[in-house]
Amino acid sequence: MLTILGFTMIATFLVLIMLKKMSPIAALVLIPALFCVFVGKGAKLGDYVIDGVTSLAPTAAMLMFAIVYFGVMIDVGLFDPIVRGILKFCKADPLRIVVGTAVLAAIVSLDGDGSTTFMITVSAMYPLYKRLKMSLVVMTGVAAMANGVMNTLPWGGPTARAATALKLDASDIFVPMIPALAVGLLGVLALSYVLGRRERKRLGVLTLDEVLEPETTVLVGAGAGASGDGASAVAKKAARTGGSGSGTGSGADADLPEADDDFQGLDPHRATLRPKLYWFNALLTVTLLTAMIMEWLPIPVLFLLGAALALTVNFPHMPDQKARLGAHAENVLNVSGMVFAAAVFTGVLQGTGMVDHMSKWLVSNIPDGMGPHMALVTGVLSIPLTYFMSNDGFYFGVLPVLAEAGQAHGVSSLEIARASLVGQPLHMSSPLVPAVYVLVGMAKVEFGDHTRFVVKWAALTSLVVLGAGILFGII
Repeated sequence: MLTILGFTMIATFLVLIMLKKMSPIAALVLIPALFCVFVGKGAKLGDYVIDGVTSLAPTAAMLMFAIVYFGVMIDVGLFDPIVRGILKFCKADPLRIVVGTAVLAAIVSLDGDGSTTFMITVSAMYPLYKRLKMSLVVMTGVAAMANGVMNTLPWGGPTARAATALKLDASDIFVPMIPALAVGLLGVLALSYVLGRRERKRLGVLTLDEVLEPETTVLVGAGAGASGDGASAVAKKAARTGGSGSGTGSGADADLPEADDDFQGLDPHRATLRPKLYWFNALLTVTLLTAMIMEWLPIPVLFLLGAALALTVNFPHMPDQKARLGAHAENVLNVSGMVFAAAVFTGVLQGTGMVDHMSKWLVSNIPDGMGPHMALVTGVLSIPLTYFMSNDGFYFGVLPVLAEAGQAHGVSSLEIARASLVGQPLHMSSPLVPAVYVLVGMAKVEFGDHTRFVVKWAALTSLVVLGAGILFGII
């Protein structure tokens, strides 16, 4: 009964948010509360929620202060050279911009933290997508898939969990998987190329000067003359926008607030720039990321200290600090609210025992004839299971059972552990992953739209990794 209710609860949540019948926050709270009553454990709902909130509170704190920190870094111009460099590479070509998004997300993912990756990637790429009227779900989808492949780094989480759960060495799991993961990353780049060609066909290509010009509102047309190499229809307006135009050509650009982030990352004249402090901010960021990778302090503490230091040095006057906090309050509230709402969902799933029953049911229904192929089975199961449950739930709850079943048929725990990494490209878009709310929140994309777009492509990427692992004899 708990198994059926668990799957039904997850399916109900996904259907409602993809059809936009409920907001993600409302669905994450109300649906599990309702199912908790169905299970007959409504009296314990409070305990389940508190347990969930307690487990995710450090993550919420980390996200809150990380958003403030990177928001300040965007304000003061730390990432402006990155945006300019990407623009020069992309040449205002939608195809190159989509591929550049995948490359940037993969590179930044080397820090092992999805939230940081999404903040930096969206900060750099969002102005380009908005200026060229490109699809924002393409940006979020490509970034999530690239980060999902790179999330398998030993310090990224899944590999360490698999190693801990099965008492193995993380390097023994990860190093042999590098060729398969490289193929997966190439698959993401190939997919970004295809999606970029689709965007180029729809929008055409602008010149670099047209995109970089801060006083110009650019309208991209997809008329009969637009093609991969053709010029798009461009309408220019002479009124000064100060980098805060809406890009609609409505004539109201000059009156928009300076904090509008359509062009904020490209405006070289915004009042918050601190060019004299550029190298201080760069050193602070590198130090912060190094401390995070080296685990000198807990990540929430690092970002709390970093945000406080960044605000104090760059904006020593209290009114300026309040203004910066106010400018990023919406993102902070949206993301932290989503994380605490997700705590209700995970708390009910785990507290009622639904997760345990779902995993045991899946493992028990594996045919005996598949025993010698448990590595393949693990790889296939990791795709939906890491989407429907947290990494902790899968790696510490399900993986040991799969490994035990594999050992009974002569399949080593190392093969099982490597196969368990296959589902990460899809996992990074799971509604149970806090970082995905940073991604869709900063990109101003509906979670349901992102889900509808990314699920099929991320699942395909996972299958590409699995196929490469089998082909190379790794799995």
